[in-house]
This record gives sequence, structure tokens and C-alpha cells, in this order.
Amino acid sequence: MAWGKKKGGRKEPLFGLPAALSDLRLTAADRVPGGDDKPKKSAKSSAKRKAEDAGDQPPRERKAPAGRSGAKRRAKSRGGFGLGRLVYWGAVLSLWGVIAVIGVVIYVGAHLPPIQSLEIPKRPPTIQIVGIDGSMLAQRGEMAGANVALNDLPPYLPKAFIAIEDRRFYSHFGIDPVGIARALVTNVLHRGVSQGGSTLTQQLAKNLFLTQERTMQRKLQEVELAIWLERKHSKDEILELYLNRVYFGSGAYGVEAAAQKYFGKSAKNVTVAEAAMLAGLVKSPSRLAPNRNPEGAEARAQIVLAAMADAKFITDAQAKASIGHPSYNVKPAGAGTVNYVADWVGEVLDDLVGQIDESIKVETTIDPKLQSVAEAAIIDELAAKSVKFNVSQGALVAMTPDGAVRAMVGGRNYSESQYNRAVTAKRQPGSSFKPFVYLTALEQGLTPDTMRQDAPIEVKGWRPENYTHEYFGAVTLTQALAMSLNTVAIRLGLEVGPKNVVRTAHRLGISSKLEPNASIALGTSEVSVVELVGAYAPFANGGFAVAPHVVTRIRTLSGKLLYMRQPDERNQVVDPRYVGMMNTMMRETLVSGTAKKAEIPGWPAAGKTGTSQDYRDAWFIGYTANLVTGVWLGNDDNSPTKKATGGGLPVEVWSRFMKTAHEGVPVAALPSAPGGWGLSNLAQAASQVSPPTAAPAPANNGGYRPPPPTRANVRPEAAAGLDGWLMDRLFGGNR
Repeated sequence: MAWGKKKGGRKEPLFGLPAALSDLRLTAADRVPGGDDKPKKSAKSSAKRKAEDAGDQPPRERKAPAGRSGAKRRAKSRGGFGLGRLVYWGAVLSLWGVIAVIGVVIYVGAHLPPIQSLEIPKRPPTIQIVGIDGSMLAQRGEMAGANVALNDLPPYLPKAFIAIEDRRFYSHFGIDPVGIARALVTNVLHRGVSQGGSTLTQQLAKNLFLTQERTMQRKLQEVELAIWLERKHSKDEILELYLNRVYFGSGAYGVEAAAQKYFGKSAKNVTVAEAAMLAGLVKSPSRLAPNRNPEGAEARAQIVLAAMADAKFITDAQAKASIGHPSYNVKPAGAGTVNYVADWVGEVLDDLVGQIDESIKVETTIDPKLQSVAEAAIIDELAAKSVKFNVSQGALVAMTPDGAVRAMVGGRNYSESQYNRAVTAKRQPGSSFKPFVYLTALEQGLTPDTMRQDAPIEVKGWRPENYTHEYFGAVTLTQALAMSLNTVAIRLGLEVGPKNVVRTAHRLGISSKLEPNASIALGTSEVSVVELVGAYAPFANGGFAVAPHVVTRIRTLSGKLLYMRQPDERNQVVDPRYVGMMNTMMRETLVSGTAKKAEIPGWPAAGKTGTSQDYRDAWFIGYTANLVTGVWLGNDDNSPTKKATGGGLPVEVWSRFMKTAHEGVPVAALPSAPGGWGLSNLAQAASQVSPPTAAPAPANNGGYRPPPPTRANVRPEAAAGLDGWLMDRLFGGNR
């Protein structure tokens, strides 16, 4: 088959004709152009291609590109590709970096309160405890001082903080890139964290809103809050907030609290050296507190002074003068026994006002002058005689006859032991418990003149003895109490009934559990100092029960009244007749009995000594119409002392305190029985009563009858001594 030509130049294929095969070869025009074959669009090139197609000219042979020129083209192609790709990927990475930063900011911000709702938090509530004269006794809580305006502070005080903590404070925007870079270089050179890059604003943000944990999240939150603070507050406002909130150690927050704590003055009056010391504490307040580490605090203060001079905040002369002759007046961390009072106040606050959510002022019954005297009496006596008598601790409580505590010492040194031996500790009162036995006997019809036998006694195998191991035969109750005769107390206790003795003690104010057994007469059940002193108060006030108390009024710092103590209901727990009798009897303890050293010149006083078994506890509870004061001395581990008795160290402490406490106070008599009960009664009773040969059968003792004592039980010289004591007592002699 063959194709012929048609009009218009179209070629038709011819089959079977060999000559036509030459027309079927490929020409240059039939080739598909490659990557390097650029089609030429010039008219000349187009004409050549047409001629070749028509067979008028032989086809042009294409030359392969030279090797050198191809390499150049390939190198050029590769170079252009690398630069472009670098720019491209750089832009991509930058974009993702921006997205990552935004994501971190959003994440960190999501874990903060809404920025628009953030406010400067209120100070944590503090408890200001003041004395009866309005003076500050102690503070509890975070001991924040009053806010001090920046303009009221000496200019070198804030500059000290800027010099050592944030030299570029007034030029950065909350964070300091220069400071961070400098700290980074310093830390690398020292191979550790030796310098921080936080600004004052960052520190304030951390103190106000964040915890002290060292995490990246907390640091990023700190940065965000610092920037927010800088936008919301001026530099001076931030600096003022910082100075009033930063922690200075020893529980002091703010420069005012720190200045009062360490220097006993307002922050408005600190010297350059003291300002440098305060600024130096911020780095490590607990380690550098000047009352604990004065050498470390002073060394740090010298660094601050050098930084202040370098920043031109003070002259070199001022720096040298302060370094060479520091004027620090650091208050020593002494015994601080008033802190026992503060702890007691803290314990009763919840019952009085409930949970505290704002700062308050607690007005107390404490007399600061008497508190100081009580503290000195305990500390000095122990310092002088603790080794000799093996006594390590002491406690004192002094209260008015209506129960208002004027002084309390819970131990010899609060900084060494916060255990309050006046309120919390319970010890055996020994013979100081005997007044409750004798009062029970009086209420059952006996009198101070009633005679009872002082002789050996046995109770179910128990053989109590007198302290001197002597027995005086027939004695009056007054004599037996003054001389603290154990056998008479045991007989009385069994006679009136141990349960009745317990009821009497509880009625007068003892709150501890008491065991109603024969030994209760010798004070074997444990009580606290404050409750025993409170139970003696009815003898001083005419027979009315009291509730020992220390808080009179509680107000907020703005003046809102939260609590005011109401007067106690007058609950007569002891008949005035028996009050007078007990005062007459316990007066003899100071005149001629076991507490002769406790006599207060010019003042009628009464009381009772007490010594527990093996000399473990030494007590004296004594009172006037003005004060009821109790003293205890002993050891925390209940170990025996070296024969420390109630008539020794406790009486000496009591006398020292009471003599000072009564200076300038008008003398007042103790309550007496209606119609009086004194020497005339005793003389009349003594003339009518002869010493019995046997003690009356005891009542209410479960059927127990002690063996009847006889004169043979009493040594002749002891009996003679007793007769002489009676003669002296009846006819004016003192013993």
C-alpha cells in the first residue's frame, strides 16, 4: 500500500515502495528537547529547521557540550540551590522558634492567675502581743514590720540594696540581659553558681506570688511577673514594695521589722553600716542573721559597703569609716522568756477568736517590769546554784488574786528549749498540795487549834515519814501545816476521805486528774504550776474561784474589736471563815515554819513549800493580797536533785521577785475570818486542850484505823522542842 501526495503538501505513506523508506527517518525537529537543549526561537533557526524538514539541506549535526562548560553549569546549578535552601530553612526554623517561644509563654502564663486580676497580696497576718502598759512584748506569725515609705528612709538604705543586688535597677525593664550575661560568664569562670542575675523586680515577683522552688517553670513565671510589675508600677513603688516585703531572717519581713529585730530601732534611723548589714542579709538571711552569726553578717556588710562606694552611692571615706569602725548594735538572742507567754497566747487564740486572717493586736495582763524581774530571778538563781543542787530548770507564775497573770517564766532559756514548764509540764507538788487537805478538814468541823498526833503511821505496808525523821506527838493543825508534818497530813487525809480532798482541790481550780488514795495528802498526783497557783488564789481573794488568764482584749490593727474578756462570775468556793483560818495557818509557814526566808518586810504573806519524793521537785507557792506567785525547780528528765527543797531555792527566787514586785505598792492585809482568827483563839484553845494519848478514829477511810500513838512514840527532846515552840507561838516568841 502506498500513500501519495495530495494537494496542500501533505505526504501520504506509501507501502511496498522501498524508496519511500528514506522519508521515515527522524529529524532534529522530531526530537524531544532535553534539559540542556534550549529551543531557539530566532527566525533563522526556524527557517533552517523548515529547510531540513523539506530535505533541501542536509541535517545539522549537534555537538556534545564540552566537559568544562558542563561542569561549570552543574556547579553553578548546585551553588544556587544551596544558598536558596539555606535561606528557606532559616526562615522556617525562625518561624518555628517564634512559635515555640509563644507556646512557652502561653503555657507558663496558663499556670499563673490572670494577669489582669493579679494584685499585690496582703501581708500574712501577724500577732502583736503587748503588755499591760501597751509596750510590745513579742510578735508571732511572720513578724512583718509596718510599711515604711521610701521617702521616709535614709537615702543610703535603698541604695545599699541597689548596689549589691541590682546596680542597673533604674535602667532595665524588669529583667536585665546585661546582668544575666555577666552572671553567666562569672558562673562559667567559677565553675558553679556564684552570682545570680535576678533583678530586684524579679525577686519581688518571687516573694509576692511564687514559691522558692528552683525550676525552669518558676523562673519563667518570675520573668513574666517581673515584666508585668514594671508595666503596672513605677520603679520607686517597686523598690518600696521590695524593701517592705523581703525576708531578713529570724522571722523578720521588711526593713522595719528587721531594724527593730536586730538593732532595736526604726529603719528610719539606721546608720550606713547598719543599712549595709541589712542589704547583705538578703543573700542568705538564715545563715547571716547578725544575732546568730555576727561575724558572717559583718563580713557581708563590708562587701556591701565596698559596692556602695564603687557605685558612688557613698564616698570612699564613708565606706572606710563604716568598715573600720562599725556601729552595729545587734540585740543579743537572750533567754527571751516572754516568748513562753507568747506561745501560751497563741494556744488560746483559737478558742477566743477562731482562725486569724488579718493582723491583730493582743492586749495581755503581763507587766513587762515584773516579767523582767521574774526572768532574772530564775536565771540568776540557777546560774549560781544549779550545779551545787543539780537543778537545771525552773518555772514561775505570778498572778493577781483575780487570776490575771502578771509574769510567767516557762524555763531558763527559751532559745534552748521552748517547752513551757509553767503551763505544759506537770509535776508532783509534794507538800504544797497539803492546804487542800487541811481546808477539807476545816470544812468538816476541825479548826486550826485541833490537835492531831504526829507519830509513825502505816497504811497497807506504806510507812511515810517526816522530812526530819522526827515525830512531835500531839500538835495543832496550824503547827502540823507550818512544819509540813507528813504523818499528820496522812491521818487528816484518811480522816476526811481522799475523795473529798480531790473534790476540794478541783473546786478551787486544779484541773488535772487526781488519784483519791492515801498518798494524795502528800501531793503524789501531778499538776502544773499555773493551775496550782490559780488554786491558791481563793485564799488571797476571800474564797472566790478564778480562771488564770493572760488575754484581756484582741483588736485588728485597724481598731476593730474582736474579743474582750468579761469579768468572772463571783463564784464563792470557800467560806470566808475557812479562808481566814487557812491564811492564819499558812502565815505560820513564813513566820516559823519551812519558809522562814520568804518573809516580806511589811507585808502579810502566807504560803506552803513542797518537796516531792527523792527531791525531784522543789516548790513554793506564796501569796499576799496583791500577788499569788508559785516557783518550781527541778529537772526535765525527772532525775533527783541534790536535796533541793521547797524551803531553799524556790523560796529564794520567790522572795527576790516578790520584794521587787511590792515596792511602792500600798500594804494590804490578807482576808481573815469574820470576827478574826488569831493569837487569842490559839491561846484559848491551847489552855483548854491537853495533848491526847491517842488520835481520834479517822472517818471516811474505808474502815482503816491507824495505830494509836503514845508519848512513847515521841522522843523526849522532840517533845520538849514542841512545847517550846508552843510557848513561843502563844506568848509572842518567834521561831
